[in-house]
Amino acid sequence: MKPTRILDLLGLGAFAAVIAFVLVSVFYADFPPITTLAGGSLYPVAALEVAMAFFIRSRVMGKREIGQAREQLHPITVARAVALAKASALVGAASTGIWLGFLGFVVAKQAELKAAMSDRTGVVVGLVGAIALTAAALWLEHCCKMPEEPPEEPLA
Repeated sequence: MKPTRILDLLGLGAFAAVIAFVLVSVFYADFPPITTLAGGSLYPVAALEVAMAFFIRSRVMGKREIGQAREQLHPITVARAVALAKASALVGAASTGIWLGFLGFVVAKQAELKAAMSDRTGVVVGLVGAIALTAAALWLEHCCKMPEEPPEEPLA
């Protein structure tokens, strides 16, 4: 499995931002108010992934702590964490784009729409949460990599 490419995440985020801006421009009147609770829904997932990253990192860096023994971290668990990290990075990038598109509309219309002004806080909270999820996912993915082994020195 290859590491997640930042360029792919940026492309996904840009695509989502454009689509979100267009859709919000057309359907904004039909949306309910954006509360900070709606925007903050990604924070718990990001926090969980950061905690997982530190736990897995401590095991990966330790000697003989990855394996199939009862007290070891099973390799399949690490593989599942990588899959979670890759999926979360994509969700975070798409969510970042959606919140950016929403923010672009809200900032453009805040002078003429009171609802846009009141939605701004929730949108900013959502944007920061999406960025936090993406960063946490990339950190988790990084922590799941096995460290490079130093080359063996020839015996003299």
